[in-house]
Order: sequence, then C-alpha cells, then structure tokens
Amino acid sequence: MTDEPEQDLLPEAMMRVLADYERHLTSERDLTPHTVRAYLGDVAGILEHARRRGLDDVTQLDLRTLRSWLAQQQTLGRSRTTIARRATAARVFTAWLARTGRASTDVGSSLGSPKAHRTLPSVLRADEASDLIAAAVAAADDGSPVGVRDIAMLELLYATGIRVGELVGLDVDDVDRDRNVVRVLGKGRKERAVPFGRPAARALDFWVRQARPLLVADGAGGALFVGARGRRIDQRAVRTLVHRRIAEVPGAPDIGPHGLRHSAATHLLEGGADLRSVQELLGHASLATTQRYTHVTTDRLRRAYQQAHPRA
Repeated sequence: MTDEPEQDLLPEAMMRVLADYERHLTSERDLTPHTVRAYLGDVAGILEHARRRGLDDVTQLDLRTLRSWLAQQQTLGRSRTTIARRATAARVFTAWLARTGRASTDVGSSLGSPKAHRTLPSVLRADEASDLIAAAVAAADDGSPVGVRDIAMLELLYATGIRVGELVGLDVDDVDRDRNVVRVLGKGRKERAVPFGRPAARALDFWVRQARPLLVADGAGGALFVGARGRRIDQRAVRTLVHRRIAEVPGAPDIGPHGLRHSAATHLLEGGADLRSVQELLGHASLATTQRYTHVTTDRLRRAYQQAHPRA
C-alpha cells in the first residue's frame, strides 16, 4: 500500500486549484522544479486524503482533515523531518487559499507539527579543506584543462560557500577580478555579490586565461565552467568531483558541494565573522537558517574541550 496521491481521482474543482497552485509556485514564487514537485506532491496528498473523507472542494478543508492527514503520515512510518516538511507544505497551501480568496479562512494557520531532529551538517576542518585542494592539484599535475578547471571550481566553492547550482550557472562576466567578487544569482533569482580570496583568484585566472579556451566549445556561451565536451558543466559532474577528491583526504567526512558550503560557513564563524555577514554571503533569506552553523561551531568547541582539558 502506498500513500502516493492518486491525482486522477481528484474532483475537477480540486484539480483546477492544484493547477493554479502549480502556476503560482512556478511563475510567482519562481521555485525550482524540484521544490515545486515536492510541494505539489504534498498538496495532492492532502486533497486525496480529503476526498477519501468525503470532501470534494478545497473550501471544505478544515483543521481536523489536515491533522488526520498528518497522523496518517506518522502511521505510515514517515520520519519527523518528513512530517514537519509536509505540515509546512500544508500551511503554505492553506495560506495561499485564503490569500487568493479560494477559502474564507486560513485553516492551516493553527496546524502544529513535530520538530524535526536537528542534525549537525558534516564539515571539514580547515586542514582537511586545504588537503582537498591539494588532492585536486596533485590530480592535475599533467596540466590538463579539466584538472585546472577542477582546482578552480573547488577553490571557488570553498572560498565563497555558494551552492552548486549557483556555481554551474556562473558566466565569465560574473567574476569581477578587480574586486575579487563573484556575482551570484541565488534562490528566487536574488542576486548577491560574494567575495573570494587570492588562492581562488589565482586558480580562476589560470583557468579562464589558459585552460578554458582549450576546452570550451560552440554553444557554451559565457559559461564560466564547462564540462569535458566544452558545454556548460552540470551539477552532477561537480558533485562527482567533490566526492572523488574528498575520498583522497584521510579521515575527512564524505561530503558533497553542500558540505563545502557548510564548511565555509563554519570556518567563517570560527574565524570571527558576524552572523549577519555570513547570512549575506550565503544568501539565506532567514537569519535562523544561518544560526544553525553556530551549533556546529559550539559542538566542535565542546569536542575540543573534552579532548584537551584535564578536567573535562
């Protein structure tokens, strides 16, 4: 048995609302296709559950139905994190219904959800981050364009903490070498400027001036980083690179590009950067998202204390 929504069984009125909601998420909120699919899947699940309870229109949704749907998720063995995410999806949907006049009240505004377990992200130590770059340099000792590109990508990921999607979307003109700043288009198409240091600057210069012209092909446009075939590189290739090089660092956790983002944020805070500045650099809409990195640094400090202090 599955809890996947059977959208073909939904009443026509509900299907129309679902289609309108998809347009809202895609056009007005400009969410990624992955996020849109997740929201729509959750909302379709709510509507299917409501239909099974005898409701055939979104105006009939009530708090009891929403709570019943969440309880079903728990019965099906869904994790606290998943249930919390689905409760959020329900609240966002009912708020949209009320805001657009499709419902007279926001029935989901009082919907509670279990707090997701806070898991601290795996991060590199500063020396492990250096070893990661060194592994890329060693792999590029033949001077191949791909090897030079890999060094530049790893340097930029760690120096800036940008997302892998932001990295692959960069164009050559997005790099301001006079100020050592890269212009990034983040979530919701919000643009921000992120500084980078001298090591990343040197790696980017060598890539753009010496190696990229040897690899770039027609159709790449202004893409800063291109794949082996000369077109704009994709996220999967970058993830593969990070995992491959991390495997060459003894004792380092197996992280991907997002782990480098976590590491950059953690090292900034450990180095004395203020939380607001890190929020701006990472492009977080909420300071609460950035604050979780303070838990990482506190946890690392606690472990260091327990290992080093004679009366720990």
